[in-house]
Amino acid sequence: MPEKIKLQKFLDELPIPKTISPVKRSNDWTYYEVTMKEFTQKLHRDLPPTRLWGYEGTYPGPTFDVMQNETVFVKWMNNLPKKHFLPIDTTIHGSEITLPEGRTVVHLHGATTPPHSDGYPEAWFTRNFEQTGPLFQREIYGYPNIDRATTLWYHDHTIGITRLNIYAGLAGFYLIRDKHEESLNLPKGRYEVPLLIQDRSFNPDGSLYYPSCPDNKDVCTPYPSLVPPFDADTILVNGKVWPYMEVEPRKYRFRILNASNGRILTLKLDSGEPLNQIGSDGGFLEQPVKMNEIVLGSAERADVIVDFSRYTGQTITLKNVTKSASPETTDVMQFRVTVPLRSEDTSSIPAYLGKINRLTRNMAQRTRDLPLIRIKDEYGRSLNLLSGKMWNDRISEVIGVDTVEIWRLINVIDDDPHPIHVHLVDFQILDRQPFDVALFQRTGKLMFTGPASPPEPNEMGLKDTVQTPFGYVTSIIARFGPFTGRYVWHCHMLEHEDYEMMRPFEVVRDKNRWL
Repeated sequence: MPEKIKLQKFLDELPIPKTISPVKRSNDWTYYEVTMKEFTQKLHRDLPPTRLWGYEGTYPGPTFDVMQNETVFVKWMNNLPKKHFLPIDTTIHGSEITLPEGRTVVHLHGATTPPHSDGYPEAWFTRNFEQTGPLFQREIYGYPNIDRATTLWYHDHTIGITRLNIYAGLAGFYLIRDKHEESLNLPKGRYEVPLLIQDRSFNPDGSLYYPSCPDNKDVCTPYPSLVPPFDADTILVNGKVWPYMEVEPRKYRFRILNASNGRILTLKLDSGEPLNQIGSDGGFLEQPVKMNEIVLGSAERADVIVDFSRYTGQTITLKNVTKSASPETTDVMQFRVTVPLRSEDTSSIPAYLGKINRLTRNMAQRTRDLPLIRIKDEYGRSLNLLSGKMWNDRISEVIGVDTVEIWRLINVIDDDPHPIHVHLVDFQILDRQPFDVALFQRTGKLMFTGPASPPEPNEMGLKDTVQTPFGYVTSIIARFGPFTGRYVWHCHMLEHEDYEMMRPFEVVRDKNRWL
C-alpha cells in the first residue's frame, strides 16, 4: 500500500458533469462523437493533478440526456495511449501479453440494445480502430432508447481489463426521459443532480494507486497479479474527493450510482431525513419508498428525493454506514443548506409513480439453476465461476426470443453479496430463500432451510443488477428480447468479472435449430 495521504474532507465543491451536445441531429436520429483520451484533473484541492483516462477528457464523462424512442448513434473513438498506466495481469483470459494494452469497448449499462451495440467484451478496439477484438462489429453504435425513463450509465467493458479502465476514469451517466416523467412534477433543472460515487486510493504524487499484488504484498506470482475486489480508502463523488454541495431549503432529486469496482455502499443522511426513493436501475418504482438507508452494490442505482426545507443554515453529511467501511470511507459528501430560496418550491413527491407490468411465475417457460462457486487457480488465488464454467466454455444459456425465464442464482461463495448484472433485459426480483450450503456443495441437491423472503420495497421495480447474498437462492424473472444475438451476464465486482466470473448467453429466433 502507498503511504496514506491525509486529505481534508469537504474542501471542494461538487462538480456537475456537463451534458454532451450532439454533432448532428435530424427528425429521425441524433448523432454524437465521443473520444476517450488521457488527461490530468485535480480531484482534491491538496492533491497534484491526477493522470486519468476519460470520455471527452473529463472524469466522469459527459452526461447523455435523451428521450425515450429517440434513435441515438454514437461513434466511440479511442485516442488512448498504447500502454496502460495501471498494472495488467497478463495471465488472465482476454488480457494476454500479445494483446494491446490501450484497448476499450463501451457498454451502455442497463439499456436494451442490439448486440452489435452492447459493448461485448471481445468487441474491443484500439486507437483509430487500428486493432480490433475477435467480435468487433462496427465503429458507430446505435441505441434505440426503448426503455422507460431511467438512470443508465456507460462504462468500459473490455475483457480482462474492465477493472483497470473504469478505475482509470472511463464512466459517465446516460439519462433517458419520457413524457410520463415530465408529468410527475419532480424537482428538475438545477434541482436534479447526478451523483456518481466511486472509491479510489492515491500515491503521494496524486497518481492513482491500484495494487499489483493481493493482500498488499510487494512480491507475488504472477506479477502483476489480479487482486480480490479492492476497497480503496477515499470516496469521490463526480470526480471530487469528499465534496460539498450548497443547496437551497427545498426538495432535490439525486440520481445516485455506485460506480465503485466492488465496494458496497449503505447510504444514510446523518440528519435522519429520509431518502425518498422513487426509482432504481430500470426506472420508477410504482410508489415512493421512504428509506432511512439505501444499500447499493456495484452498478446499482437509486433515484431519490431529499427535502432540505427544514434545515436552513444546517450542514448534513451523506454517510456510508456499511459495516466494512473504514473510518475514512464512512463519509461520502456534505450538503450545506446555505443558499437562499430562489423561488417557491412547487415540486412534489408523487404518491403514485406509475404501473409496472409484472411478470409472474406461471409465465416462465423455463427455470435455470445457476450456482455461484469458488475454486482455486494454479497460483492459489480465488477463482469465482458462474455455473462452474469458464468464459470460453460452450454457451449453456440459449434462450428463445421473447421467452420468459426464471434464473435461480445459488450463492455458495462466503463473502459480500455478489452484484449480478444481466445484459439486454430488465428483470424483477422474485425472492431470496436460504438453503443448506454444505449439502448443496456435497451433493448438488438444493434443500431450503427457511421461507422465501420477498424483495425489499425499494427492489420492487425493474432491475438490471441484483445483490445475491451467501447462502441464499436469489430468484429473478425476465423476458429475453426483443433483440437476438450474443450477450453476457456477470458479477459486477469488476475484479471478479475480469477473471472468469462472466458468461455469454445467446438469444435466438429458433432455439431448436440453433441447438
